[in-house]
Amino acid sequence: MYIAQSKRKENIAEYILYLWQLEDLLRALQFSPEAIYSQLVKPRGVKPDQEQELLIWYMDLVNLLREEGKDRQGHLEHTHHLINDLQNLHNQLMVLSTGAHYRTLFSRLAPELPHLREILGKHEVNDIELCFRALYAAMLYRIKGDQEKKSAIEDVITLVSPVIAELAKIYRQVERGEIDLFEEKKQ
Repeated sequence: MYIAQSKRKENIAEYILYLWQLEDLLRALQFSPEAIYSQLVKPRGVKPDQEQELLIWYMDLVNLLREEGKDRQGHLEHTHHLINDLQNLHNQLMVLSTGAHYRTLFSRLAPELPHLREILGKHEVNDIELCFRALYAAMLYRIKGDQEKKSAIEDVITLVSPVIAELAKIYRQVERGEIDLFEEKKQ
């Protein structure tokens, strides 16, 4: 909960990937309150009232996964909404002058997207969700220590990470009111 809150404030991309990882971890623990407590809450070494707060937060996520029919696979609608927000920002940056640097980064990735779609088998998702799925897959392969996929992991990280990092940075700046995407249109 505390990590998620911090990531949500600082980096929307890390927040989404963290929640996806947490969803899989909760599934691996079979949504058991006892397992969640012993594996995720107790090791934190927080005060008893914070332990209860953490356990309730994890169980709320479990309930959301069940309510949304995602107890076996899939991701929470919350993260899909955030990715759609990022896709909308991406679309704006592709046409507004404030997106010049972003467009340069994305232009390096764009030719690889069809290949990435083929590898991941995700033909129906938008470009930004595809990027998140690629990053998440790379993260899982890295955790598993999959040496066969080592170069693919590095390729994904080299191409996708800068785009998503820049998009997350701009998202945070827009959210905080630090930049106005439409500044030149007002003048």
